[in-house]
Amino acid sequence: MSQTDVLWFEDVKRPDVALVGGKNSSLGEMVQNLAAEGVRVPPGFATTANAYWRYVEANNLKQVIIDRLDEMDSGKKTLAEVGQAIRSAFLGGDWPEDTIKAITDAYQELSKRAGKEDLDVAVRSSATAEDLPDASFAGQQETYLNISGEGALLDACRRCFASLFTDRAISYRQVRGFDHMQVALSIGVQQMVRSDIGGSGVMFSIDTESGFDKVVRIDAAWGLGENVVQGAVDPDAYQVFKPLLDDDSLLPIVEKTLGEKAIKMVYAPGDPPIKNVPTSKAERAAFVLDDQEIIQLGRWAAVIEKHYDCPMDMEWAKDGESGELFIVQARPETVQSRADANIFKSYRILEKGNVLSTGLSIGGAIVPGRVCLIEDVRDIEKFVDGSILVTGMTDPDWVPIMKKAKAIITDHGGRTSHAAIVSRELGVPAIVGTGDATHVLHTDQEITVSCAEGDEGFVYEGHASFEIDELNIDSLPETKTKVMLNLANPSAAFNWWRIPADGVGLARMEFVVTNQVQVHPMALVNFDTLPDADVKEEIERITAGYDDKSEYFIDTLSRGLARIAAVLYPKPVIIRMSDFKTNEYASLVGGAAYEPNEENPMIGWRGASRYYSDGYREGFALECRAIQRLRNEIGFKNVVVMIPFCRSVKEADKVLDVMAENGLVRGEDGLEVYVMCEIPSNVILAKEFATRFDGFSIGSNDLTQLTLGVDRDSEELAGIFDEEDEAVEWMIASVCEAAHKAGAKIGLCGQAPSDHPRFAEFLVACGVDSMSVVPDSFFQVKRHVFDAEANASVTAKAS
Repeated sequence: MSQTDVLWFEDVKRPDVALVGGKNSSLGEMVQNLAAEGVRVPPGFATTANAYWRYVEANNLKQVIIDRLDEMDSGKKTLAEVGQAIRSAFLGGDWPEDTIKAITDAYQELSKRAGKEDLDVAVRSSATAEDLPDASFAGQQETYLNISGEGALLDACRRCFASLFTDRAISYRQVRGFDHMQVALSIGVQQMVRSDIGGSGVMFSIDTESGFDKVVRIDAAWGLGENVVQGAVDPDAYQVFKPLLDDDSLLPIVEKTLGEKAIKMVYAPGDPPIKNVPTSKAERAAFVLDDQEIIQLGRWAAVIEKHYDCPMDMEWAKDGESGELFIVQARPETVQSRADANIFKSYRILEKGNVLSTGLSIGGAIVPGRVCLIEDVRDIEKFVDGSILVTGMTDPDWVPIMKKAKAIITDHGGRTSHAAIVSRELGVPAIVGTGDATHVLHTDQEITVSCAEGDEGFVYEGHASFEIDELNIDSLPETKTKVMLNLANPSAAFNWWRIPADGVGLARMEFVVTNQVQVHPMALVNFDTLPDADVKEEIERITAGYDDKSEYFIDTLSRGLARIAAVLYPKPVIIRMSDFKTNEYASLVGGAAYEPNEENPMIGWRGASRYYSDGYREGFALECRAIQRLRNEIGFKNVVVMIPFCRSVKEADKVLDVMAENGLVRGEDGLEVYVMCEIPSNVILAKEFATRFDGFSIGSNDLTQLTLGVDRDSEELAGIFDEEDEAVEWMIASVCEAAHKAGAKIGLCGQAPSDHPRFAEFLVACGVDSMSVVPDSFFQVKRHVFDAEANASVTAKAS
């Protein structure tokens, strides 16, 4: 066997990019160095750059390439004509005899090792300039799956050589400044993983949208992996929190979203030897991976990232015969890893039109523009530069116009689909997997694409108004007073990971219940005896896959809160137990049957009074079990529990007893419990409350309302509602003094410090330990606090 034409993966390392390309050198690197850590890579071999140049020389292709490219550069021929001519020349070439022998000998040996004649293999292209840290050639050359037999293998290898000159590859090299004659092509020949009867997908060791570096993102679908890569299927999506993966007792899965998975790619007789078929109802309703498999892939991603010392983009496959998982590709992630972590840029939508469509948001920008709807790649010459491209899905043939689009919207695809990956690299916002964009949008329509509102992207009618903030994190001053974040939306939480906040001062549980759980907890507890058939049917639809409806609540709530707990880990995250008013609870699915009609819900059956009441006690038990899972099973021990609207010390005792009955014991396993200070009784009896709770969080809105006797929602009384009123400030100063004397922590969550610099100065003077504000106000409040502390220091020195 000629070692100059073929090398086994175990003989190749990462520095051998010039010899076998980025893809194959990476496979060899993992085979040699990561097998001992349990990372499985299917065996195989690679043809070298030498084999490529020998083929080029044997068929006199060098001059053909140069002449055709010169014709394109001079304008005599189009890109399409030149690409077709060069590929045809490659496909018409003959193999040198010694190269044939090297490839077929290696294939026979691989088949022998597998114990199977004419082993089915994957044949993948690997450009010798591929997958460099500052460029991604992913998807530009061809891959052929389920190739069996020497003749079919040599034909697939020839087609791989030709694919070095696809239109998209020629265009990309020119844009990135690569010399066509300095790039060769290696071919990886790898034993097929029987994922056609299992599953496969894509994995990143970083959040692909926010760049959050503490999570692994995994997309999964049934069958061979090309559908996930190309965006032809809406996959399952999982996220795993890396810092907790070393503890075998934990399951740090912070997202599990069921994808539609409408089709799967399987083996087929004939040419091509693969085809797409519809998935069964059972497959669509089931997750591709179980929890332990998700954790295993997450651990592999962390191992691979650590070895390469950079964020990684990987493809994985699950063998349907053996049940084993494999890594079939790994390359450096090329978008978020290059972003400037010190520059924080945020978009905020202001006025907007009707929602026309929704999908998965890619990027964080907001873009208004005009639609150009193209459903067939053969019509891409009709694209109007600077328009918003709307199409069913994309593959690498779409790249020439994707580069010219202001934004991209697709019907199909997940976060690791071709459209998503290319959009990120190009810096073009996209919404993928809408399901209906090509149906509800039309060419020349004026729309706004918003990717700035969390995981969900919105297409709005007309041109929306919005603001853009850009700040340098390095310019932020240090402060003694902690400045924390108020967060509610799990889907948007990762957007704020770069903010150097001191934790999450208020995480609103009710937002997760409303937007993700959607169902009243008591309707889940009593599901079997619900009298309303329509409500029961709606709950069945929402909770599909959960036989135990209470488990649905616990699982969904704990994962939603986990995303918030992860953002600033291991800094504290204070989660307020549900603080719906009765009218808000009633709006949940099945809620009307469990909520009274109150004249004034603001001071009605809310907060702590519900938790020990027979009308909600079982619902609160589910909240407690979700927190217990969040801390003990997922692993976020940084979570602090906070009780809202606790009117009396007796009520505090009742709530703490109910929590203990449901596994949440203050002081046990490091659990801290805070109380909202939003009722005058909390201030008057602060000393007594401080013996029962570890800290206070001042809710300035409710405290102002109840101190001044002003309905905060009343337009007529808006001028009286004033958090800086001397009575309110007396309340705040008094509770701060009492808390400090008792050794309890004291903070404030609200907008007043951002709206009024003088109020921030007042809070600093009171000695609050922390202020918690919405992310958009963080930088402003941080500076207000710094100025207040500086002024206080000057005053102290002067006195």
